[in-house]
Amino acid sequence: MAEDKDRIDCLHCAHFYITWDERNPRGCKALGFKSKEAPSAVVFRSSGMACQMFEKKKDRRGRGGA
Repeated sequence: MAEDKDRIDCLHCAHFYITWDERNPRGCKALGFKSKEAPSAVVFRSSGMACQMFEKKKDRRGRGGA
């Protein structure tokens, strides 16, 4: 399993969103799916690789994220 420092945090990804689906509250717009757990965890478990679609969110002022 990936080390904590290598793990992707979907909360900082531009493609991550919260859904209205109670059973699958987390979603990935880039890969087009919803799940109970973080999309990056699903990608890693399915492929054995870290998510290749991660894109850091821009902050609200339009600059790179924190």
